[in-house]
Amino acid sequence: MKRKLLLLGALFCWLAMNAPFLFAGVPTVDKIVKGKVMDGSTNEALIGSTVTLKGTTKGVITDVNGNYSIAVPEENAVLVFAFIGYDSQEIRVGTQSEINVSLVSNSSELAEVVVIGYGNTRSKDVTGSVKSIKSEAFNKGIINSPEQLLQGKVAGVNVTASSGEPGAALNISVRGPGGVRTGSTPLFVIDGFALDNSSVGGATNPLTFLNPEDIETIDVLKDASATAIYGSRGANGVILITTKKGKKGASNLNYSTSLGYSKMARPLDVFTADEFRSEIKKIGANFIDDSGNTDWQKEISQTAFTQNHNLGLSGGTDNLKYFGSFGMQKQEGVLKNSNLDRYSGRVNLNQNFWENKLSVDVNISASSTNNERPNFQGLIGSAISANPTYVPYAANGSLKKYADGTNPMLTLALDNDLTVTNRILGNISPSLTLAKGLVYKLNFGIDNSSSSRDLQSLPNAEPLVLGGLTSIEYKNTNRLIENYLTYTLSKDVHALTALTGHSYQKIFLQGRSFSINKFPLNEIEPRFNPGLGQDLTLVNNKPSGFATLNELQSFFSRVNYEYDDKYLATATVRVDGSSKFGANNKYGVFPSFSVGWRLSEEEFLKNTKFDDLKIRAGWGLTGNQEIPSKITQALFTSSVSGTTSYPLDGGTSYPAGTTYSRLANPNIQWEVSSQIDIGLDFGLFNGSLTGTIDYFNKVSRDILLEVIPTDPVQPAGTLWTNVADMKIINKGLEFELLLRKKLGNKMRYEVGGNITFINNVVKNSPYTVIPSGSASGSGLTSATINGYINDQPIGTFYLRQFAGFDDKGLSIYADSNGDGIFSDKDRIASGTALPNKIYNLNGNFSYSSFDLGVNFNGVAGNKVYDNTANANFYKLRLSKGVNTTNEATKYPEESINNSAPVSTRFLKDGAFFRLNNAVLGYTLNTSKLGIKKYVSTLRLSVTGQNLFLITKYDGFDPDVNTDRSVNGISSYGIDYLTYPKARSVIFGLNIGL
Repeated sequence: MKRKLLLLGALFCWLAMNAPFLFAGVPTVDKIVKGKVMDGSTNEALIGSTVTLKGTTKGVITDVNGNYSIAVPEENAVLVFAFIGYDSQEIRVGTQSEINVSLVSNSSELAEVVVIGYGNTRSKDVTGSVKSIKSEAFNKGIINSPEQLLQGKVAGVNVTASSGEPGAALNISVRGPGGVRTGSTPLFVIDGFALDNSSVGGATNPLTFLNPEDIETIDVLKDASATAIYGSRGANGVILITTKKGKKGASNLNYSTSLGYSKMARPLDVFTADEFRSEIKKIGANFIDDSGNTDWQKEISQTAFTQNHNLGLSGGTDNLKYFGSFGMQKQEGVLKNSNLDRYSGRVNLNQNFWENKLSVDVNISASSTNNERPNFQGLIGSAISANPTYVPYAANGSLKKYADGTNPMLTLALDNDLTVTNRILGNISPSLTLAKGLVYKLNFGIDNSSSSRDLQSLPNAEPLVLGGLTSIEYKNTNRLIENYLTYTLSKDVHALTALTGHSYQKIFLQGRSFSINKFPLNEIEPRFNPGLGQDLTLVNNKPSGFATLNELQSFFSRVNYEYDDKYLATATVRVDGSSKFGANNKYGVFPSFSVGWRLSEEEFLKNTKFDDLKIRAGWGLTGNQEIPSKITQALFTSSVSGTTSYPLDGGTSYPAGTTYSRLANPNIQWEVSSQIDIGLDFGLFNGSLTGTIDYFNKVSRDILLEVIPTDPVQPAGTLWTNVADMKIINKGLEFELLLRKKLGNKMRYEVGGNITFINNVVKNSPYTVIPSGSASGSGLTSATINGYINDQPIGTFYLRQFAGFDDKGLSIYADSNGDGIFSDKDRIASGTALPNKIYNLNGNFSYSSFDLGVNFNGVAGNKVYDNTANANFYKLRLSKGVNTTNEATKYPEESINNSAPVSTRFLKDGAFFRLNNAVLGYTLNTSKLGIKKYVSTLRLSVTGQNLFLITKYDGFDPDVNTDRSVNGISSYGIDYLTYPKARSVIFGLNIGL
């Protein structure tokens, strides 16, 4: 295999370097003119610009650094510099041997430079499904991580906030989830550095380290023809993040700040004290009335304040460009004792040497994040169920103590969870022009992160709490080195770009933890002096730890060919080898191919209203290696038991014995996704109306599962294997539309949106149901809620059908299988947590110095399982003096002796429509203010987030996904004591000097 790969690479390089001679011979020239073509506003290289000799068909295109070299016959020759979407320029050569040109944009989307992985291309030349979002189009407000910037901006991309907690992880899927144990998280690449999803431990989102203010563009690769260049990590899509870079010109200092406040958007509608007294009396139950009138949700929540400060410095010369920033964000959560503080810094440099033949990019970022949180599930559970006639404080100001221990403020005071994460990410990327059109690039980077997490419970006398501390440490080092060659060639109507390279990535992850219990009453918190703990035994406090080392070696190639600016073709292949897989299948091959036809360049569409009309079609294979480490190896367990231990000294000592827990399987191979994409891009009326239509069909095969061996004499209970016949299919349609209009000199508007219709289905699973989500709460723990079921979508709820009550007021359920016995065997598929429609609306309006932007988003076709209501809001709970909502009294015929097992009774419609954010801004005229000399730009803004929500769901928020995973399989659509979402208002100021 390796010899074949080396031969393939050598052949590719030979073809690339000899392509000029294959196209034509070398002409005789009188003079060579060279230079660089750049964007007039950003000074960034315009890759693929055309430089032609006026009056002839002779021309060249610029390389990946914007450089060109062309032969001209005489000094009177005129060169024409052009790039789609930019005004062309004509320059007489004269005695000049170097001509650098800055082109001015005419605001056409066709001119956009799109990042596609290991390079850039023009939007008009893209043959795959790729969406580029610029910083000016990002969502605004309190933003903790890049996923929030994208929410609602890209068709086929669904971003779900698992909770409203500051810094909480977000669930993001591109065209649906496609695995069981491999999840749906896409690959994130920052400035060419591929991140690892396990790069940080603790309670926060792994991407929180990145300051959103540092991001220039986000490019989303959706189909296999675009993602196959990333091979085994492209099955869930690829998100390419490009941070801000310096630009040629005088130094520019920019300061932005925002101050905001947030409140709980939708508290649960539990009974007030008067309602509680009334309802308790109706059912004849007893309770303690302490004469209070307490809103416990209000007591544990707060008006949360957020401040954000960012300072950026950029500028540059012909040879050196720089960007530096410092950011600070301090965010309080709407629950007391929860906050997220982030401090970040970044330096990005670009230095050119040897007349631009050598270009070196350096990107370095550092961050420190502190995330403090209460035991919010315990806190919320206590607050929504606490007796509202109780009071939080005694007359002397101390916490009121009740015999049943019910005072949510006590939970708030005693339990604390603090995670501190430090992270440094840096890479250096020199590019060297070896020959005309041939560029070598090295990309070397390191991502180093460490985190410490302390979960502590303070000791307390009444009620008695012994106190405890658990400390967890994670360390991660991710190293990447890549070498690749890029060759560009333009000859008459032909244009060719070829790429070939090698990548090696090594990821080391280590974690360890220890705990200690029983602390004395002391002013010193356990985390500051764990030595005060008095209970330290191997039974209760056994230290634990782990370490994994994963390596990924890859060879990749891509060829882009363009004929006459009309016909486009792209072919890609990547060969990945991963240490995660068995000795017999370490390498996988992931090819792709796509074509495009720009009909708008054909004569029959010339002089029509179409500025752009392109048909695209692509196919490709991608893989998924986001699986547990070491699953190809056997797992042994050491224990003392009657079946594993033998007496050694007359029966008084039984040493531990070792047994198989999992069988080895060296034949485990990659999960593979094949995807077909057919798309149409169009633009009308001078770019005023643009849109995209895409059909996709993604089929994931060779699904990895931990299964029970078919041979009953095997020594272990399970083994990992590929289930060859099992498939997960995602197919659908995506529509995007954008209308832009300018009315006079002062008014402009943009109105757009996107909608995705998606169908997800599981085929040929070897099990009736593979559990993926389980219930929580008294009497409910571990009951299956949803899972993977044949001929149903992922996340399908697997429930008994609630059919009302019998004459005794006890719940009855449908006999779904008709066997006359009412049991768990009557569970059936009852809807899915995955929406089949995802839609978004965006609008931007400006008049004179005012601007307004709004973003709406919504989903339909999905359900939410209200595990919070299942555990709390039924009549039996109320009869025990526990507060509930009117859901507990919804059925007058229900008995107070009735239990509430998992069933469709608590399955609810999860559809919603939300005003996600709205921004109103005003840009002051610094010239009229007489401060133009000192201040170049000055802008004021006010932003609202989560301003309104239309939904039938009566929980905190329908956009929810509490982690109730089973055996590492992700859960979907379960709401259990989720941290509530906030409604926020933010005031902003931006100053440019």
